[in-house]
Amino acid sequence: MAATLIDGKRVAAEIREEVKAEVARLREQGIVPKLAVVLAGDDPASVVYARSKEKSCSNVGIDFELFTLPGNVPEEEILALIDRLNKDDSVHGIMIELPLPKHINKQRVLEAVSPKKDVDGVHPINRGYILSGGDGLFPATPQSCIEIMLRSGIEIKGKNAVIVGRGETVGKPLIFMMLNQNATVTVCHTKTADLAYHTRQADILIAAVGKPRMIKADMIKPGAVVVDAGINQVEGGICGDVDFENAKEVAGAITPVPGGVGSLTTVLIQKNVLKAIRLQGRI
Repeated sequence: MAATLIDGKRVAAEIREEVKAEVARLREQGIVPKLAVVLAGDDPASVVYARSKEKSCSNVGIDFELFTLPGNVPEEEILALIDRLNKDDSVHGIMIELPLPKHINKQRVLEAVSPKKDVDGVHPINRGYILSGGDGLFPATPQSCIEIMLRSGIEIKGKNAVIVGRGETVGKPLIFMMLNQNATVTVCHTKTADLAYHTRQADILIAAVGKPRMIKADMIKPGAVVVDAGINQVEGGICGDVDFENAKEVAGAITPVPGGVGSLTTVLIQKNVLKAIRLQGRI
């Protein structure tokens, strides 16, 4: 029997309605949520992402401002802009589009954003809150992995969760976010011996490795929940880290790519803008 399909678009629509209602409530109180995005250079994918964020923000009533800087912009100029946005009370969330131009120190720029406006959840202070179980702004993709399960009625507590991938963006934060959900967590990576042995122990298998269709059907425990956080460009479009067509015959529930984890990321960033308003003491 084929797996139950976990529908990311449905979950995203549900969260979007919650965000819309919260934005309307804030606007009635005279608070207009605003996201500022800083884009340096003209990386085509980044331009597309920034524009799609603008459209989705306008759909829920969040103000959006894009700051575009040339590819040869001095680092000091980016830092000065971030400093200005940090001090601007009308801006509640700040995002830096990546990749930055080669001559820019990425870490320095990301760490310049105020932790309470860091809606991407990349500041070391917010990373620290993930570890300590504190109240901070957390990255959208790991959050998406958890939300898509919880809102689809999947129990995480007490389950054996295996995360394949330990990257800074998804894998590492997800380890602690899953621990905070009371899962028993195993982390696998490129140096793991006998990867399939570990993945076959998983009640919940999360792929966040960035390799197209790397997780094969025979690596999955029958009936397991499979969450695919990978997005890979392949001939004919995009695919995940899981060999979806074969995996869905073994798994109990599975997220597709596209239409799964990635569907939630933009709306979870918007949710972070609303959380940022609270953390900044505005409400």
